[in-house]
Amino acid sequence: MPKVTTEYQHGEARIFKNPFLESLTKTNPISNIIVYGLSIALFTYYAIAKVGLDPIVFIGLFAFGMLFWTFAEYLLHRYLFHWINDNKFVQRFHFIMHGSHHKFPRDEARLLMPPVPGLIMASLLFGLFYLIFWIFQIPDLCFGFFPGFFSGYLMYSFVHRAIHVNKPPKRFKHIWLHHNIHHFKYPDKAFGVSNTFWDKVFGTMPPKK
Repeated sequence: MPKVTTEYQHGEARIFKNPFLESLTKTNPISNIIVYGLSIALFTYYAIAKVGLDPIVFIGLFAFGMLFWTFAEYLLHRYLFHWINDNKFVQRFHFIMHGSHHKFPRDEARLLMPPVPGLIMASLLFGLFYLIFWIFQIPDLCFGFFPGFFSGYLMYSFVHRAIHVNKPPKRFKHIWLHHNIHHFKYPDKAFGVSNTFWDKVFGTMPPKK
């Protein structure tokens, strides 16, 4: 069965032959801050001004959403982004979603989720969460939870980018090391990027040595 590679190349990946589709796979920090930051601001406004969530309740839901993102970060990375088998369509999906990043880990144009696929994925996740909240008969609370979840993703994405382009600050050197071990030594371990907590919970920490 194919495995996620630890062999890497310098330069940029080529994901689509079509120039327009290829352009949608690239982004930069300013674009992501504007697009995602505006989306979070609009969600916040809607939750308080339109849905009518109490600001204190909103803050609590927002904080819970940010914390829950760390769990989703682990699950998505481990089970979706590293999903690969002998099926050619699965291999293609893997390369588009994550395999290109493992092959070209210093491709700066793809260290962040581009706005178009990012908003599509965010819409699908919001729909899923709204359905869950609706089942428990508290759909309005989703409008406080999701901005926090989305903010957690935004913070994670910039931590991930920093790991690949910047030298590690002394206080967070273990986070830099953890992710680089995942890329270059143990691709089946160290799935947490912004933290190591869930790797410890689920037994996917790399060997200490």
